[in-house]
Amino acid sequence: MKVTPLQLQGACLLEPVVHGDSRGFFMESYNEAVLEQQGIKFNFIQDNQSLSAEPGVIRGLHYQLNPKAQTKLIRVLTGAIYDVIVDVRKSSSTFGQWVGVILSEHNHCQLLVPKGFAHGFCTLTPNTQVLYKVDEYYSPENDRGILWNDPALGIDWPTTKPILSDKDQRHPLLQDADLNF
Repeated sequence: MKVTPLQLQGACLLEPVVHGDSRGFFMESYNEAVLEQQGIKFNFIQDNQSLSAEPGVIRGLHYQLNPKAQTKLIRVLTGAIYDVIVDVRKSSSTFGQWVGVILSEHNHCQLLVPKGFAHGFCTLTPNTQVLYKVDEYYSPENDRGILWNDPALGIDWPTTKPILSDKDQRHPLLQDADLNF
């Protein structure tokens, strides 16, 4: 598995080896020993999956506060997303900066999102399914978010007509967000 660090410390793109032929393909999407050899060690305890029926669905920007913060390993089963992470660690030199990558069923890439990052994505195709592993259970009392279109972040989302949940429309700006990282 190829591991490419991103410009926000701790985040990286994982590219598994894909073995393909006329029948389709095979790949190891997760191998704890291989990742440990790359210096990546997390105890993932839960898998989450979402289906977004239409392109332009934005989910995020979500995170959980300490002590229930989550590391996430995200991949796309069908379709494609523009996946975004925002550094919300107040002591970080990249606080408030974001990175976006395309994850798809075709490129097989995965995004490792460490604790202390807000995460969101925009679907690029119909019927997009996203699967992600987390190393902490969902905690409603620690669930937080940042407004997807916060002008201070300036995220260049690939849609002009986003489809959002009521919850995602009401998140605060980064400057008003509850952060304990």
